[in-house]
Amino acid sequence: MNPQVAIVVGSRSDVEVMSRASDLLGSLAVASELRVISAHRAPALLGEYIRGAEGRGIRIFIAAAGLAAHLPGVIASQTPLPVIGVPMAGSALGSLDSLLSIVQMPRGVPVATVGVGNAENAALLAVQILALADPAVRERLVAWRAAQTQQVLDDPSNQNGPD
Repeated sequence: MNPQVAIVVGSRSDVEVMSRASDLLGSLAVASELRVISAHRAPALLGEYIRGAEGRGIRIFIAAAGLAAHLPGVIASQTPLPVIGVPMAGSALGSLDSLLSIVQMPRGVPVATVGVGNAENAALLAVQILALADPAVRERLVAWRAAQTQQVLDDPSNQNGPD
């Protein structure tokens, strides 16, 4: 199965967190690929990767970056495909700099943004987008969400029901 989601991180230190996105995508039978490509240290390589992505079957990018967090915006500036940004923790400013760098994109270059380090929500958002055109993906997503709800209901320590 060809990857539909490209997960791009700017640093090897982000791989551990972002592997949770690829794991969740895999559990929903959505193929992905994870690459480490710095927007600052390897801009030509990044551009080449972005240009070839659609031809390889990529439909959505998930891009994780910390500090200046330019990676999601650089990708979004070079493709018509949706880009989901994941700000990463660990900066001197408590990750606020990463979050604002991704969420404050200029008009015309949108990047959907999830919470700091929230690889799982990025994966789920990618699956929701793919589900718009793929009924099988939609069915798997609906089943996954039902299972999440059931886990909450089955937890005896949960006195108030699902949140």
